[in-house]
Amino acid sequence: MVLEAEEVVVVAGNGSTAAAPHVVFTSGKPWLAVEPPRAIDAVEFYKAAFGAEEVSRVAHAKRKAEQDLPLIRAAELKIGSFVFVVSDFIEGSALLKSAMNGSVFTLQTDDVETAVDKAVEAGAVLDGGEADEAERACFGGRTAFVKDPYGNVWVIASPFQPSPDVAS
Repeated sequence: MVLEAEEVVVVAGNGSTAAAPHVVFTSGKPWLAVEPPRAIDAVEFYKAAFGAEEVSRVAHAKRKAEQDLPLIRAAELKIGSFVFVVSDFIEGSALLKSAMNGSVFTLQTDDVETAVDKAVEAGAVLDGGEADEAERACFGGRTAFVKDPYGNVWVIASPFQPSPDVAS
């Protein structure tokens, strides 16, 4: 699925106009956050109930040694052509902390910087700045978070590369 943003004319403060950069999004997916440590159970539920296929999983590295059940930062699941992400609420995560009052959506594009600039020009605000190393592992590369005026978080990321850690 390719989502293309329409070209928008931007009016500058001096009255001049310019076409906004064109951005092509290659996919979008919802993010379901659950009370920890229930993401592991949620993943198994979606597999059993809907035949979901687990595409990738990123565990919370600090929790692996401390817990029998590590927290999940992101498990990407696929039901037919529908792809979504499940994770535990993780204390200190900019993404999940900001999602408490809205939804989280992921948009993938090869031009993250232009997409973020365009969203900010339209009224979004940078939310949490750059992703940390663990969050980049969840999304696959260059990643930024923006919050729309309605409280929803948009993760704008470079295309995700499936993890070899997930068993077939």
